[in-house]
Amino acid sequence: MSGFRRHRRSGAAVATFTVHEADLLRSLAGQIIELLRSEEATPQAEDPLERMLDFSGPTTVPDDPVLARLFPSAYPDDEEAAGDFRRYTEATLRNGKAASAATVIDSLEDAGLPAEPEDGVFIDVELDPPTAMTWMRAFTDMRLAIATRLGVEEGDEERWAALPEDDPQAQVHDIYEWLGFLQETLVRSAA
Repeated sequence: MSGFRRHRRSGAAVATFTVHEADLLRSLAGQIIELLRSEEATPQAEDPLERMLDFSGPTTVPDDPVLARLFPSAYPDDEEAAGDFRRYTEATLRNGKAASAATVIDSLEDAGLPAEPEDGVFIDVELDPPTAMTWMRAFTDMRLAIATRLGVEEGDEERWAALPEDDPQAQVHDIYEWLGFLQETLVRSAA
């Protein structure tokens, strides 16, 4: 397992993944997109100007805990202000997060990731600075999603270390840690 490094000549962030690692990243990015598209926004616009500008986003915190973590309330002490803020911003934020995840998928497939992974194949990814920033945002969303589903909390490393290797939660936590490693090496290589 290697992370990202800076290409000496181009300055791009580069990494080599096994086909299975690349396929896992594609799967995680696809799951983020699916999650972001799973809840439909309920149109709230009664005002003709708002209808014309399409301020029809949701006004309440999402039911799904991962979505609630990805889109926290901007004004937790003021429900009306929080609803208005969410209505005007959440659709754009969702689209941005989905686009970041789609960029990960596109980058991997452009680098040669086949539809059906085969053993012994490696995928070389080269990210220019804007694409590297997009991948960093996507890694953050993937990690937040996993951490929320697992219940990862600050200072609970002993809990995860104590789980047997074959425990499904331990295996997903390993993916969470791997994404953190990739994100850290990407940050260093893009700096």
